[in-house]
Amino acid sequence: MNLPIDQQPALQSGSSMLPKALPENGRIAIIAPAGPAQLDTLKAIQWFEARGYQCRIYPGVTEVQGYLAGSDATRLADLHAAFAADDVDAIICLRGGYGSIRLLEGLDYGVLRKHPKPFVGYSDISALHSAIARHAGFVTFHGAMLKSELLAHKQAPSVSSLFELLSGRLKCGDRLEHPQSHPLSTIVSGAASGRLMGGNLAMLCATLCTPAELECRDGILFIEDVNEPLYRIDRLLTQLRLAGKFEGLRGVLVGDFAGLTLQALTPLLREMFEPLQIPVLAGWRSGHCDPNITLPLGAQVYLDADRRYLQLHQDLFAE
Repeated sequence: MNLPIDQQPALQSGSSMLPKALPENGRIAIIAPAGPAQLDTLKAIQWFEARGYQCRIYPGVTEVQGYLAGSDATRLADLHAAFAADDVDAIICLRGGYGSIRLLEGLDYGVLRKHPKPFVGYSDISALHSAIARHAGFVTFHGAMLKSELLAHKQAPSVSSLFELLSGRLKCGDRLEHPQSHPLSTIVSGAASGRLMGGNLAMLCATLCTPAELECRDGILFIEDVNEPLYRIDRLLTQLRLAGKFEGLRGVLVGDFAGLTLQALTPLLREMFEPLQIPVLAGWRSGHCDPNITLPLGAQVYLDADRRYLQLHQDLFAE
């Protein structure tokens, strides 16, 4: 039986695997683990300075190698260097695209475990979120990236939700804010608590049988995607089910499926998840959408599909 959060013991925040929150005037590293993008580096630095933060841009951000932002070696070195740097307080990815999965076999999880810090991205970056959750064990953030949202003048909640979480203002028991202009939909009734896992659905399937394979037993599965027709969503969800990823699942949070309406998606969601008798809440504005609300992957959360909210069940940062 899943109890409401006020009847459950709070998780302790003293674990060495919890990163520190982004402080005022903290330094944010920009890395490009996946695809390239043209970037006005001065504009990027000024954007962060205007909000009270410092910015360090790593070499791969300005490189292009076909559909990749620099070579695998450069992108991997940037990731390791950003985590290892004692004067870097958080890491935000340039964009998604393609390429994160190519870094998996070279990731040094010892470096990541020794230097846990907020790591932000989505889409192709889902491979890194899953790898970090599986092998390094600290919370990461499915949220706005530099080129995709922060410098693109997207809606304010994309930025405010990101820095509200990174700064540690939300604590155990707080609800994650969701814009009232985008109503949520109860697909399957109920409530559950568990570890929030997931990301881009196509990438989650691509990482099966890799070091980043999704672990969601006793968890809340979050999924989103972009420009995938309904039959491909069916195929991807069926692949996860056949791979055993629905076994022990406690709930599902459905993000944005850009190019596909929730009305079109709902019958498939019911077919997939009603037999499991777990709560399913849909319409959460995270993913390839505007606004793009930040989610703490790997964190313990409480999902109430009937009252339509998501609540933190742990502090996200070390004291």
